[in-house]
Amino acid sequence: MPSFDIVSKVDAQKLDNAVNTAVKEITNRYDFHGSKTEVELDKKLMVIRIQTENDMRMDAIEGIIISRVIKQGLDARCLDFGKEHQAAGAMIRKEVKIVDGIDKEPAKKIVKVIKDSGLKVQASIMDNQVRVTGKKIDDLQAAIGVVRQAGFDQPLQFENFRN
Repeated sequence: MPSFDIVSKVDAQKLDNAVNTAVKEITNRYDFHGSKTEVELDKKLMVIRIQTENDMRMDAIEGIIISRVIKQGLDARCLDFGKEHQAAGAMIRKEVKIVDGIDKEPAKKIVKVIKDSGLKVQASIMDNQVRVTGKKIDDLQAAIGVVRQAGFDQPLQFENFRN
């Protein structure tokens, strides 16, 4: 029976390249000369840690990271910018979480959208992905179209398409 998986993955190497080029751009920019700005990627926790001196620089760093992520071919919706926290002295710290995998609530919404479409396919949640199965490949392709049109907040990829 034909099937495919709906997943949300981020290529760690492309993300690493994006963060490294963002760091290079920040160190070379005139408005950041002499500032105590740090940007680092924790690959195990999939978190980008930013520490800088004021809100203006924080906003500029966020813009640089978003532009570099897009230039690497990643979707900027995979970045979850959290709240700013005060660090030691006049420093501001922020952790940017990388959305990897589909959580329970968005997975339930995807399954609901597919079931409400009236297509003859079955959707089931498996760990951090959604598997869609059906008898006809055309129904599966229609299900992909329905999910794309629903416009979720998270970047979704359709892979493991099997006959």
